[in-house]
Amino acid sequence: MLFPTLNFGLFFFAVFYISWALARLPRIRLGFLIIVSYGFYAAWDWRFCFLLGGSSVFNWAMGHLIHHTTEERSRKLLVSFAITLNLALLGLFKYFNFFLTSANSLIEALHLGREIPYLEIVLPVGISFFTFHGISYVVDIYRRKIARPARLSHILFYIAFFPQLVAGPIVRASHFLPQIAAPVDPRDIRARRALLLILGGLFKKVVLANYLATGLADDVFFDPTQYGAWDILLAAYGYAAQIYCDFSAYTDIAIGVAALLGYRFPVNFNQPYRAVGFQDFWQRWHISLSSWLRDYLYISLGGNRQGAWMRYRNLALTMLLGGLWHGASWNFVIWGGLHGFALIVEHRLFNGGLKPQALTRGQTILATLVTFHLVCFTWIFFRAADFGHAWSFIAGLASIGTAPTLATPFNLTLLILAMALHFLPPNWVGRLETATLRIPLVAWGALAGAIIVAIDSLGPSGMAPFIYFQF
Repeated sequence: MLFPTLNFGLFFFAVFYISWALARLPRIRLGFLIIVSYGFYAAWDWRFCFLLGGSSVFNWAMGHLIHHTTEERSRKLLVSFAITLNLALLGLFKYFNFFLTSANSLIEALHLGREIPYLEIVLPVGISFFTFHGISYVVDIYRRKIARPARLSHILFYIAFFPQLVAGPIVRASHFLPQIAAPVDPRDIRARRALLLILGGLFKKVVLANYLATGLADDVFFDPTQYGAWDILLAAYGYAAQIYCDFSAYTDIAIGVAALLGYRFPVNFNQPYRAVGFQDFWQRWHISLSSWLRDYLYISLGGNRQGAWMRYRNLALTMLLGGLWHGASWNFVIWGGLHGFALIVEHRLFNGGLKPQALTRGQTILATLVTFHLVCFTWIFFRAADFGHAWSFIAGLASIGTAPTLATPFNLTLLILAMALHFLPPNWVGRLETATLRIPLVAWGALAGAIIVAIDSLGPSGMAPFIYFQF
C-alpha cells in the first residue's frame, strides 16, 4: 500500500477518523492503531506479520531482562545477545544469499569443488528499519535512557507504527515511547504544517522523482553504453535529484501522517546537497540513520576516544556497514567505503572535518560544488545494478560523447526544480503554515484535497515504489 495512492488515502482517512473518535479511550485507541499497522504491513505479505510480531516480543522480553539485571557484566551479555539475534535475523533474510554467492565465487575461483546450494528467501519489506528499532529499544534500556521497560503493547506499536514501518525515519525508542504513554489532544496537532509536509512530499515523489527516473536515470543506468558522455552526466545528476526527492518525500509524508495522528517524528533531511563536506552531508542526509550509526555503532566501536588511527578505523567500519545495511551487494559496500574514505580524508586534512562556519563565502561555494559532485559519483555505485554497470557508466563519463539527447526543456526544468528545493529558506514550512492561518481549517483541508488531485494528474501513469522500500 503506497502513500501516493487512492487506497492509502481511503485507509488513512478511516484511521484518522476512528483513532480520534477513540481519543478518550487510550488503550482501545492504541490497540486499534496496532491492528491497522499490522494490516498495513499485511498488504505486502501477511506471513511476515509473524516475523514483525516475533521481533517485537523478543525485544520487549530482552528489555525486561536487561532492566531487571543488576550485575553489569550480565547486562552487557544480555544486550549483546539481543543485538546479535536481531542482526542474525536481518542477516538471514537480507544477506544469506549474498554471502552464499560470494562464497560460491571463491569456491569456483579456487576450484574447491561443488557450489553451496541457494535457498529461496523472500526479503520482508522494511526489515532493516524494524530491526534497527528493536535494537534501539534494548540499547536504550541498557544505557538507561529509558527509565523502565515499556509495556508489550507499546513496543508492538513503536516497532509496527505504519508511517515509518517500511522506510523510516528511524525513530529512537527513548524519543517515541514517552509519546505513546502521554495522552493525545487534537488541539496540539499542527494540522496545517502536517498537510504542507504531505503535499510537498507528494509533489516530490509523484512529479519530480517519478519523471526524473523515467526521463533521465533509469534508461541510462540500465545500459550506459547506448548513451554519450553528456547524457550519462545528466543521468548522474538526475539520479542524485531523484533519490533525494524520492526518499525525502517518503519521510515528509510519514512525518505529516504521524503528526495528524498525534505523534512527532524527527526531521530526516536538511538540504543535503548544500553540504560543504561529507561530514556535513551526513548531518543533513537521512539524519535518523546517520545519527543511529553514530550513537549505536561508531561510539560503541570507540568513536574518537582512542586516537586518530582508531577513529579512522571506526569511521571506515561504520560507513562500510552502513553501506551494507542498504543492500546485499558489493556495490553498496563500495558506496559506503567511498564515503568512509572521504570522511577519513576530511578528518585528516581538516582536523576533525570541515566546519561550515569557518569558511568564507567563496570557500563555501567551492566546497559545496566539490562535495556535490563527489556524492554524485558515489551514487553511481548505489544505483548501478552491479559493478560492471557502474564501470560502464564511469567509462562513459570519460568518453568523448555526442550531443545530449536527454537535455530536453522538460528534463532540465525538473532537475532545476529538484535542486532549487535546497535553496528554500530553512523554515519555509513554518512560513507557509503562518501564511495559511487566515484560511479556515475546513477550507484549507478542501484546498489540500484539490492540490492532491492536481499533483496526481501531473504525475506519470502508474506509481513506482519508493526507492528505500528495498532496504
